[in-house]
Amino acid sequence: MSVQLSIFFRPYQSPGGDLGVCLEVARAMDEAGIHSVIFGDHLLLGENLAAYPYGAFLHPAESAWMEPLTTLAAMAAVTKNLKLATGILIAPLRHPVLLAKTIATLDVISGGRTQLALGVGWQKEEYDAVGIPFEERYARLEESVRACRAIWGEQPVNFTSENVHVTNSWALPRPLQGRVPLLLGLNMTGKNARRMAELADGWCPVGLNPAQIREGVDRLGEALAEVGRDLSDQHIRVGIPHVTHADGRVDVRASLAVIPEYAAAGGTILTIASPPNPGSLAELMGFIEEVGQVQREYALAPASAA
Repeated sequence: MSVQLSIFFRPYQSPGGDLGVCLEVARAMDEAGIHSVIFGDHLLLGENLAAYPYGAFLHPAESAWMEPLTTLAAMAAVTKNLKLATGILIAPLRHPVLLAKTIATLDVISGGRTQLALGVGWQKEEYDAVGIPFEERYARLEESVRACRAIWGEQPVNFTSENVHVTNSWALPRPLQGRVPLLLGLNMTGKNARRMAELADGWCPVGLNPAQIREGVDRLGEALAEVGRDLSDQHIRVGIPHVTHADGRVDVRASLAVIPEYAAAGGTILTIASPPNPGSLAELMGFIEEVGQVQREYALAPASAA
């Protein structure tokens, strides 16, 4: 599978905090040949930001996190090839039947361009807000994936789990893709490797260096082999850290100079976040175009190919 470049975009960090810039950004990414736009997910944020497990949480609690699937649906209408992705969608916060319906709808209206990474989040306050026990988050994640696969399968649907009861019912439309790629954003423990091997289509780690990614990919490969699956069919989406100029602006070329190293570690989709505080829309658009230029220079496959 060819390596691709994607951009993680947080609309509240747009110039002037203009959330409506999403559609213009999506068009620019599509024209630049970027593989995918990636959205994070928070229904709300409490004051306990110290619980973030990957170091300091750099975003204020009052930041405006747009609902990702809704936003991606709007982006689908103004793009042709750009894949519509999440990293991470906190699946347990949404009832599995509604989640399946929303994803299927997004996939249909986008022409089969959905590629989602799911996870369990880290802040208990979000679970409390929707009345879901925080300690059930991993079980609920598994349940969500199993329910979605069943609901997208043979019709009428018959599926029963702890929180889902569907009997002799039709759930249409089904996704346009035969199998919507669902990656899991979990630490690569032995148990999580088995989860991914059984349920998922790839791995979306956070904050790992190439050596750690290689170790995780190898562990995933072993788990896949145990269930008769192959690593070559998996999407490994990994983040590349920013390198900045002296004035704090993102140095795109210096940041992406590590592409060969991350690809050698097993990454198939390499993600760089958009500038955290661009001074103007022109700066943000220039960043997108430069990422596209680097992709073309590295002769990576275009967005429509994977």
